[in-house]
Amino acid sequence: MDDWRSTMFIGETEDKTRPIVRGEHLTLGYHRRTVVRDLSFEIRRTDILGIVGPNGCGKTTLLRTILGLMPPLGGRVDRDPTLVISYVPQRDRLDTMLPITAREVVLMGCTARSGVLRRKHASNHETARQALSRVGAESLGSQLFRNLSGGQQQRVLLARALAAEPDVLVLDEPTAGMDIGSEAAILAFLQDLNRTRGVTILIVTHLLSLVLNFATSIMLMGTHECLHGPVDEVLREDRLTELYRVPVHLGRAGGQRVLVVGSRDTRHV
Repeated sequence: MDDWRSTMFIGETEDKTRPIVRGEHLTLGYHRRTVVRDLSFEIRRTDILGIVGPNGCGKTTLLRTILGLMPPLGGRVDRDPTLVISYVPQRDRLDTMLPITAREVVLMGCTARSGVLRRKHASNHETARQALSRVGAESLGSQLFRNLSGGQQQRVLLARALAAEPDVLVLDEPTAGMDIGSEAAILAFLQDLNRTRGVTILIVTHLLSLVLNFATSIMLMGTHECLHGPVDEVLREDRLTELYRVPVHLGRAGGQRVLVVGSRDTRHV
């Protein structure tokens, strides 16, 4: 029997702002296996959407569908045709054996709009330099990408995405393998990018704690259903406990949301 889940919209209110991406009654899957059924959502400009769920729940399939890389099995996805969308993949999905420099990796992102703006080659190099500088990695430009640390590689991939001057930035497990400091720095940078430049951000992760204080809206993908809506509406103990089938407790520490999983006698963050 196919795996399936339905979607519930939580805290929906009328919004006159036109969505830039809309999914309607989507059925998603691959190799004749359905992983998501009857999923509907809207993404608006300047949203920070956290797509969260365990491995195998359909997060990456949804991501590829949003990007237009994979057609849905049913339903439809509508995108603003003027959007420039940049994608930051998981690092372990890249061929790190290629002998290319960090600057050359970033230059790949300059082609996304070059056809429209008809930039010259020299201008592309300046765009790449500026993108590396924005993520604090300008000094890495001449180094081989494969020789960089995991955190440095992630910054270079982020710079590549920024070189396209995107309207929407999509990141798949962007902090995997990072230490706490590097993780906090990446999230702070993304928040600033959203606030100062109005870039819409979609971040896919299996860690709810990662987007707990980062996202403005959340899509929680579980085994039987998907919760989607504003953070304050979705993040309720009863809904999270029902979705994940384990006791989930929410609290605050230092002005930040804190997530605790397990019974009151055996809790762990």
